[in-house]
Amino acid sequence: MKIVVAGATGALGRHVVAAVRDAGCEPVPLSRSTGTDLVTGAGLVEALQGASAVIDASATSSTSTSASVDFFTTVTDNLLTAERAAGVPHHVAISIIGAAQVRANYYAGKAAQEDLLRERDGGWSLLRTTQFHDFAQQLIGHGAVGPLQVVPTMRSQPIATSEVASELVAIATGAPQGVVPDLAGPREENMADLVRRLLASEGRRRPVLQIPLPGAWGRGMRDGSLLPTPGTRRGEMTFAQWLALRQS
Repeated sequence: MKIVVAGATGALGRHVVAAVRDAGCEPVPLSRSTGTDLVTGAGLVEALQGASAVIDASATSSTSTSASVDFFTTVTDNLLTAERAAGVPHHVAISIIGAAQVRANYYAGKAAQEDLLRERDGGWSLLRTTQFHDFAQQLIGHGAVGPLQVVPTMRSQPIATSEVASELVAIATGAPQGVVPDLAGPREENMADLVRRLLASEGRRRPVLQIPLPGAWGRGMRDGSLLPTPGTRRGEMTFAQWLALRQS
């Protein structure tokens, strides 16, 4: 089975490509280096020929509401259009638990992506998960202010990227399901604490300052909107285990 992976060079996409191979399938990575462009649609129809499914693991680094909505709607529309032309029967997408409720900044783009899929009559599956363990690393890269590390006040229940990738591949090898039951990390954590632990594991002594972000985006981070509901499926790898794996 040939499975196309959009966003194959990203944090999630790299794991998805590996999971496709582990499942005994053939991954077809999409990136500009392979002659495809998710934003313009260039090369997509040709790359999708003969594929049984497309897993969309693409992402944008922008947290702007308009930029995020534009990116995810453009990429989703381009992929769905190319899939129809190439005869690909299954589109698999990932979103964030609570994004459709928060609908601000980055989450607005994921909510718009969900809306586009729901407008389509079958042929797709959508998995919502919580933030990845790697999100703490991303915050470190963007939040250094002089000697301080600034982190948004945030409740999170992070999950291992590798577990999400395996779940996406399992979905892609089956029939389209529509909205798949959510998948969350094993336990709730405080994001500032995760960043402190990650910095300590790297031997970096930097004070962590927790700041509540304004607007719907920050409120969603604080009030539990991005947390799973009771009974949600849970992954196994804790943040502590993920840290230990990084150091091994």
